[in-house]
Amino acid sequence: MCLPLPVLYSFRRCPYAMRARLAIAVSGQPVNLREVSLRDKPDDLLWVSAKATVPVLVLASAQVIDESLDIMYWALQQQDPQRWLDSTLQAVSNELIGQCDAEFKTHLDHYKYADRFVQHTPLYYRAQAQVFLDQLEQRLQTSRYLLAPRPTLSDMAILPFVRQFSAVDMDWFSVEYPALGGWMNGLLESILFQNVMDRYVVWKAGDEDVVFPRLSS
Repeated sequence: MCLPLPVLYSFRRCPYAMRARLAIAVSGQPVNLREVSLRDKPDDLLWVSAKATVPVLVLASAQVIDESLDIMYWALQQQDPQRWLDSTLQAVSNELIGQCDAEFKTHLDHYKYADRFVQHTPLYYRAQAQVFLDQLEQRLQTSRYLLAPRPTLSDMAILPFVRQFSAVDMDWFSVEYPALGGWMNGLLESILFQNVMDRYVVWKAGDEDVVFPRLSS
């Protein structure tokens, strides 16, 4: 007897949801993807997660995983064909991702939505975010990827947030961070990233679930 597929509540443009989809896609683990509207969240999402943020993964066992990194680990523990998980890199990877999710994400939000945070100028917030970006740029001076000669968990967990930052002023970013920009563009142009950015109709209760990643024809 086949168990029902896990259900992933997602939002296409959310960087946390992006990295969860990246790990699920590379693992080849199919899920039922439910694209939600953050302005009109479905009751099903609210029932399974009090946080009501995406991504949220509901397993066949009814276990709920509502942290994006935990979803990444879950997917890669099912199968990790590109070896994103590497025990020898775990400590430095955890530190780098932790910096991204804490300090950098805060500065990124202030920079992107500077009109909401009028205590300082956008350039002030940008400078605060640069502390983390400078570290990434330095790493990429001698390596194609952040921690290894191939993409690992840290690359894919951090990528969506660098993408979000760069979009605020792409011309400035490209000049200031040539190595980081090259790293980002290479990953964004990959088939994997293109596949996880497919558009889906917003899911509503009663709709048929859509299997993700989409099966090759």
